[in-house]
Amino acid sequence: MSRIAAFALAFLCLLAAPLMLKPKSAVQLIGKGALQNQVIVLTPANEQVRYELSRGFAAWHKAKFGEAAEVVWSTPGGAIEIRRALVSAWESRLRQGLPVGGDADLVLGGGSYEFDTLKRAVSVQVGGDTRSATILEPLALPEQVLRDCYGTPMASTDGKPRAVEIAGQRLYDPTGCWYGVALATFGIVWNQPVIDTLGVPAPKEWVALADPRLRGWVCMVNPSQSGAVLTTFESIVQHVGWQPGLAILRRAAANARNFAPSGTRGPIDVSSGDAAMAVAIDFYGRYQAQVIADAAKARGEQQDMDRVQFVTPKGQSTVDADPVGMLRNPPHRQAAERFVQYLLSAEAQRLWQLPVGAPGGPHRYQLRRLPVMRSLYASEGANFVDKVDPYADAVAPAYPNPDMRPFIPVLFNAMAMDCHASLRGAWACIAAHPAYPKGALGVVTAADVSDPELRSWLERFDAWPDVPTPDGARSIGDAGNLQVLHQGWLKGGWKDQDLWGSEDRPADVLRSRFEPFFEDNYQWIMRQAAARGTS
Repeated sequence: MSRIAAFALAFLCLLAAPLMLKPKSAVQLIGKGALQNQVIVLTPANEQVRYELSRGFAAWHKAKFGEAAEVVWSTPGGAIEIRRALVSAWESRLRQGLPVGGDADLVLGGGSYEFDTLKRAVSVQVGGDTRSATILEPLALPEQVLRDCYGTPMASTDGKPRAVEIAGQRLYDPTGCWYGVALATFGIVWNQPVIDTLGVPAPKEWVALADPRLRGWVCMVNPSQSGAVLTTFESIVQHVGWQPGLAILRRAAANARNFAPSGTRGPIDVSSGDAAMAVAIDFYGRYQAQVIADAAKARGEQQDMDRVQFVTPKGQSTVDADPVGMLRNPPHRQAAERFVQYLLSAEAQRLWQLPVGAPGGPHRYQLRRLPVMRSLYASEGANFVDKVDPYADAVAPAYPNPDMRPFIPVLFNAMAMDCHASLRGAWACIAAHPAYPKGALGVVTAADVSDPELRSWLERFDAWPDVPTPDGARSIGDAGNLQVLHQGWLKGGWKDQDLWGSEDRPADVLRSRFEPFFEDNYQWIMRQAAARGTS
């Protein structure tokens, strides 16, 4: 059995697990009673979200249709892991000539980029034939449901369907492949006592992560494993610029104590005091702050209630829809359609921000997420736990470039994770140089210093490798080259130009080419520091 087929089989077993683990008496009820209105949902959402949505949907469905209903959750991992598993399962079935889908109804959560990827066709070659199928299928909702949730869509200027936007980001797919059910922003979570000890001010912008006083005190996350963190990194480079954003990420990685595999890890490490700061999606950061505050209140330790805090850098964060989409050939189509309509209803939208016990609010957990329903901010915003209005605060990226995102995992892995020891060593040498401006806030680059030696170190530290092309090398550090490099390398436009082997993944080849470049530069800085006695 091939690796892909084995992975797909394991994934399908995981999909079946929620049903197999049900008690026998419940399984016998399929087709009548509660399980007649069952919906199976793949999601990276946490237990608190799953609990409140399950309870809310059951109540909503009973009131609206007079019948019981339930949600069966499957949690294979993060959004990227779910997408990869679905692609593998589809490829395996296409190769075997089997129907795709039929095991689960919906995917919930993960960001608009992941869902835009899921709506594209998955294709395989079998003999001389191409077999393809999309993972998501369009779901047409009543126009009134869309207007009640999102407002009025933009007028079309080219005959194509339009969706409502926030700061240039679509709130739902105009073809119906996905619908945003909540909004997400991205920011920094921090531990106030720890940063007080380090002498570091509370963060307000992304550059706070670049402070050398945070060496060993930042928790970073592998963007190859977390869609939320990848979107956070993309938000940084699109709001502050490609090279300035990458400079922040490089220094944050140099300050990192570790690289977690999940976006939930950073807030947990910060709350325990193992890290001072971490990048986080807003609801992870706010929820962890809530947990710490509730625990401190229960102990009567009022001074500890603000120990963990979260900030979205003003004007520097993307606002992204967190969507739901219907999988192809859903086994419970009617219940799935009703669950989507529930998620877009005021009853579900209130759960994201109202406090526990408030009329229409959650039963057990304060979810601390931002509703996508625009009208709620005017009608009920005063009762929200977080006094935030993304529709008023959102700012479109100053440097929008869709070709940035695909290169972020490749670059981050090569410049930070693959040679982390050398990166940390070089950064420590730079921070210890007598000419480095002590206490400087923000990113210090070669242009900011006059000392020729330190300038040369910073030039090496922030240097970027060239990428070979059929027409000569191009620097990956120049954002103007990204579109050409994306099409040629990552999308395989130059697959016949002998730039990589037929069995190679172009992204892996680039990563392996980049890593020695970064390693050599970091090692050079450490050798220079050793020679002058400042290492």
